[in-house]
Amino acid sequence: MTDYFKHTHALVETENIGVDTRIWAFVHILNGAKIGSNCNVCDHCFIENDVVIGDNVTIKSGIYIWNGVKIENNVFLGPNVVFTNDLMPRSKQYPESFLKTLVAEGASVGANSVIIAGNTIGKFAMVGAGSVVTKDVADYSVVFGNPAKFKYHICECTEKLHFISEKAECSCGKKYIKSLTGEVTRLK
Repeated sequence: MTDYFKHTHALVETENIGVDTRIWAFVHILNGAKIGSNCNVCDHCFIENDVVIGDNVTIKSGIYIWNGVKIENNVFLGPNVVFTNDLMPRSKQYPESFLKTLVAEGASVGANSVIIAGNTIGKFAMVGAGSVVTKDVADYSVVFGNPAKFKYHICECTEKLHFISEKAECSCGKKYIKSLTGEVTRLK
């Protein structure tokens, strides 16, 4: 008896799956993977051993998550997002360890985006559909294109932020400050 839903056509080798997670048809999850509570792993996904997925994560169809990828809580991954984990791949030649990729809390990655290994997508950042992420994406940033480029900052509620004297207040009431280096932080 498990505390999560597994479709009859899913192959789940790990026991590290949280309560109320849903795993749909034609998903294959390897033995070492860790998946949090209340996640939704849609059809035709593959998750390798050295993968950690937080709580409340949505993984839409057609996504393969390779060794070295960590996905924090409340992340949305659109259909067919592509992760890489080896910058110089060769058939039957494996690195001693794979590059680490992080998708931080609350981030959203649009459909058909490519995330190059070793990068971090910051907290509550958004990557536009079809983008190629070749470098880190800062917290609360919207990026898109090939390569993905910064367009503007957003609130956790997704509204565009307008900074005056390095401060912004969203219509939802959340307040932000921008440092001299351009990093955006939500004020408590």
